[in-house]
Amino acid sequence: MNKTIFEITKMDCPSEENLIRMKLDGISSIANLDFDIPNRKLTVFHSGQIDQIEKSVIELNLGGKKISTEQTEQTEFKENANQKKLLWSVLTINFAFFIIEMTTGLISKSMGLVADSLDMLADSFVYGISLFAVGGTLTRKKRIAKLAGYFQITLAIIGFVEVLRRFFGDEKLPDFSTMIIVSIFALIANGICLYILQKSKSKEEAHMKASMIFTSNDVIINLGVIIAGLLVNWLSSSKPDLIIGTIVFILVIQGALRILKLSK
Repeated sequence: MNKTIFEITKMDCPSEENLIRMKLDGISSIANLDFDIPNRKLTVFHSGQIDQIEKSVIELNLGGKKISTEQTEQTEFKENANQKKLLWSVLTINFAFFIIEMTTGLISKSMGLVADSLDMLADSFVYGISLFAVGGTLTRKKRIAKLAGYFQITLAIIGFVEVLRRFFGDEKLPDFSTMIIVSIFALIANGICLYILQKSKSKEEAHMKASMIFTSNDVIINLGVIIAGLLVNWLSSSKPDLIIGTIVFILVIQGALRILKLSK
């Protein structure tokens, strides 16, 4: 048995972990995957050569780089019996906040909240693919990934069109207080999701858990919407909301393209 360690510089939340798991699924030489999200490290226990595994990791464009390969005597690995339950928990939280943010975003006329809701939906897709395709064939997983990726891109493009319409039109100011309050709850929800998933790992130091949470893209997006809400109130302009909405739509499309790569 060989043990190869990868550095994954863009692996900053469990969503990326699930993308990597799906990408490497089907490679028979892999015995176990051990993820260290706070330190952005992936340890692969495998037999034979690492070439196919390394190529698959690099193809995800998550900043994957092989650090070392060495032999190991470890041949037994503990399976996490609670993994499916944990995935259901974070899927439920993410999908619930997709509905909450989409609804409040449309009511408050905030494109930032609408865009962030799509980011929540993107994470739901990743967890959903992992759950619903468990035990299924690789072909089935790829088919689901393709549908999810194209659906995400379609929603993001519709969002871009709406941003342009509001940018050049005379639109009512978004409700800044709704933007801030809902984003704070979304921020808390993202923290809870990361904590729940981290429970499935070996115990890390408290500051490592905090480091993982606060470096997450989802948390940064939530903070961005909160700042945009404050600027909307301060400047009496909808432009900050449209700008953060555009940025998040771009991130959603990037996530969709990663999912589509799994279908190839």
